[in-house]
Amino acid sequence: MEGVELSVGVRNFAARPPADWRHILDQARAADDAGVDRVFVADHLVFGRDLTAYGDPAAGGVAGGVQPTGPDGEWLEPLAALSAMAAVTTRVRLATNVLVAPLRQAVLLAKMASTVDALSHGRLELGAGVGWQRAEYRAVGVPFAERGRVLDETLDVCRALWTRDEVTYAGRGFDLDAVHMMPKPLHPGGVPIWLGGRAIPAAARRLARHGTGWIPWGVTPENLAAVLGRMRSLVAEHGRDFATIRVSYALPTAVKDGALDFPRMFAGIPEALALGVTDFRTLARIPPDYAGARAFLDELHGRFREAARG
Repeated sequence: MEGVELSVGVRNFAARPPADWRHILDQARAADDAGVDRVFVADHLVFGRDLTAYGDPAAGGVAGGVQPTGPDGEWLEPLAALSAMAAVTTRVRLATNVLVAPLRQAVLLAKMASTVDALSHGRLELGAGVGWQRAEYRAVGVPFAERGRVLDETLDVCRALWTRDEVTYAGRGFDLDAVHMMPKPLHPGGVPIWLGGRAIPAAARRLARHGTGWIPWGVTPENLAAVLGRMRSLVAEHGRDFATIRVSYALPTAVKDGALDFPRMFAGIPEALALGVTDFRTLARIPPDYAGARAFLDELHGRFREAARG
């Protein structure tokens, strides 16, 4: 079905050190060659000892969520990882899902993103959110209680630097006085931004102002219709037609007899499509070698397309 996309997570994290991190480049190449629409990577800079907030929606986590590594897990910086993937791919889009944007100074983030965009010929998509971990915010000196404000400011600065020849902006703790930043991203509106978050007023305001797409948090097959309906109404309050915003949905990783159970995994696609979902994302484990990854992703992509066609 035209316009329906499959996005695959390349795990730039591991509970224990891998023998060689370059397997993620082979996985990205395989996704590129298999026709996958998008690969995405995750983000953490540091961890504190207490990871329970990952399962607390009030702190930005997801109800019942379990962090995939301990505090001593291995995590590659996502924009650096995507830059390396850009060098070995030609067509697949490269995304963060999601970058904890307030942890990075706004001007530096704008420059880093525009650099990856230039090296990838415009294939970067910046998925951004506020995260959930207080220790991570303390480590970079950003108040956790102000993370929403900092994200708003960061997005405003990035958009301005990506789209204007000269930028003047007074931020909290920094001042842009008629500055220039080049290169600009390939797309006239700047790097496409996907906002991660729940269907709440602050997220809707951000989405209406900046969003190419929305990455809902805590969505299940049972609450998908209600969540999308709520966000549709909230976005409309800010004068944006929700139909102009792409919507992602996390596919369940269903396993049977040690292999992916594709019928169960893709069972909810027709209903999700009817509700307006356009992008289906999976974190199913990809074999580390190119040949294994290519065979796996060829089958995954083919089965997905069959399910999307109904």
